[in-house]
Amino acid sequence: MATSSPAAIPEFLGRHAPFSQMTHEHLAFLAEHLVVARYPQGTVLLGPDDGPAQRLYIIREGRVRGVSPSGQTAGNDNAWELVSGECFPVGALLARRPVHTISRAVEDTTCFTLERAHFEALLERSAAFRDFCTRRIANLLDDALRGIQAHSAAEVSEAGSLNVPLRTLIRRPAVSCRSGATVGEAVQTIHNEHVGSIVVTDTEQRPLGIFTLHDLLSRVVLRDRALSTPIDTVATRELVTLGREAFAYEAALLMTRRGIRHLCVTDAQGRLVGVLSERDLFSLQRIGLVSLSRAINRAETVDALARFGQDIQRLVEQMLAQGASVDQLTQIVSQLNDGLTQRIIALVLAEQRAACPAFTWLSFGSEGRREQTLKTDQDNGILFPVPSGTSAATVRGALLPLAERINQALARCGFPLCPGNIMAGNPECCLSLDEWKAKFERWIDQGTPEHLLKASIFFDFRPLYGDATPVQELHAWLAERVYVNSRFRQQMAANALRNRPPLGLFGDFKVSSARGAHPHSLDLKLHGVTPFVDGARLFALSNRITETNTIARLRQAARNEAVSGADADAWIESYQYIQLLRMRAHQQQAQRGEPLSNFFDPGTLNALNQRVLKEAFRQARRLQSKIALEYQL
Repeated sequence: MATSSPAAIPEFLGRHAPFSQMTHEHLAFLAEHLVVARYPQGTVLLGPDDGPAQRLYIIREGRVRGVSPSGQTAGNDNAWELVSGECFPVGALLARRPVHTISRAVEDTTCFTLERAHFEALLERSAAFRDFCTRRIANLLDDALRGIQAHSAAEVSEAGSLNVPLRTLIRRPAVSCRSGATVGEAVQTIHNEHVGSIVVTDTEQRPLGIFTLHDLLSRVVLRDRALSTPIDTVATRELVTLGREAFAYEAALLMTRRGIRHLCVTDAQGRLVGVLSERDLFSLQRIGLVSLSRAINRAETVDALARFGQDIQRLVEQMLAQGASVDQLTQIVSQLNDGLTQRIIALVLAEQRAACPAFTWLSFGSEGRREQTLKTDQDNGILFPVPSGTSAATVRGALLPLAERINQALARCGFPLCPGNIMAGNPECCLSLDEWKAKFERWIDQGTPEHLLKASIFFDFRPLYGDATPVQELHAWLAERVYVNSRFRQQMAANALRNRPPLGLFGDFKVSSARGAHPHSLDLKLHGVTPFVDGARLFALSNRITETNTIARLRQAARNEAVSGADADAWIESYQYIQLLRMRAHQQQAQRGEPLSNFFDPGTLNALNQRVLKEAFRQARRLQSKIALEYQL
């Protein structure tokens, strides 16, 4: 070993995370204490028998491969390969434990090494280094997301931010009047302050209602009421509020769901601090979430609804540029798609001449999980009550023609018909509550491969239209039925291991051949997203969790102590990154006029994003390893 000139080291380190985020002072400290070590090809750098890890390795040149002690790397979630700029073994140093794998130089390799005492001193000095070591995946993900968002921002010239707290969007104190004021006093204040609304508050400045210029026209002028009328009698009392630390995207979603233009922002004591409008949230956007949702709700024909597909795509482009998270994006896409579906159902029902039996429209699969991207087909069904004196077959006969018209209308609006016919117009997907229970019970009891495949789609269900009460009953029944059937859970666990992450023997990407329909590509949905979705579903059904969303399932599993909080966080971060790449790929395909596909060439990513994608796939393997260990598979 020989020391290296401290002045020559920072330039190299500055090209790699986390060192690129560190101050000059902390980089100088690191450079001063680094030692250069050279390892010929085949040399073992460290292994489990060496005792607690004693130094950090930063690869300068060459490659280092992690191999299990038995030498069997295939299928082992601890197998990895690192290249220039990467460091190891951070986890073992933090925990003061031995490493789990044998680290061997794949070729002649040069490393910078840092003794544990100096590693721990750097943790204390540098917040950037400490954050990286304790949040390695999240930190790399943050860097990668910034790059993707910067790319999106270059394509979207007008972009605000929905990922900021509401307090940052408040430009002026709220205009308000006390309860008991007259309409004349309120209108005079509105005029003086040049605003379009005024909030009615109590003596503690807590909001009680809101009065707008529209209310002035409809509730005062057109009803010939005097200006001496108490403001309390004409203000809108159903006030929507959010705390000032809530995020702008939460306000946007709430405005969309409630169909409102204003909401009040309050402090921790519930006191009014400001009023935000749709314009405040979307003033820099070409397309407003609330206005788009409102336009969908007001559409008078299916043809009018069909034109909103491009608007949804452009809205996603803007939100990618704004820094919206994957969870926010998929919720927003699902919210808008829900609105489209609900409006279609309402329009088709309005065309019905005969009375229609009551029903609840169900969504399955990604729509049921609220995880839709721009590429989605139909997965839906109907649950209906059976009135006394009639039969399920009679009700079904009345509902199927309606369901088929809804399915066709959805197809016209950009939701392709399901190739597997998982649609409400299929008699097998139009069932009473008892029939749904009987179907699910048969799948659970028999557990054939076909049943397991269907369960992976149908068990992620939620109501989209109609009475939600029977759906809640079905959720509770299903959670209990799966929980008591250990054999079915074992089968589900085996099924969750079928789609392996696309990593090769030594941690490289496993891609398709150059001659296939999708050369040099991997399937981000089947081999990237699906392992997390299947694992989260298994954790949910094994622990009586009725959530359907993948992230919500993982978080609840951590709260139930079915998985560790650190594991859940790592899996969520990895899942979100793969979903983000999926959405970005769909966006680019749509811009090029190509059919949307989940196949993706990882070679199009820069080095940082390739590194994060590999780590995300490794996390999927770790999730599957936990399942395999727990169910002895």
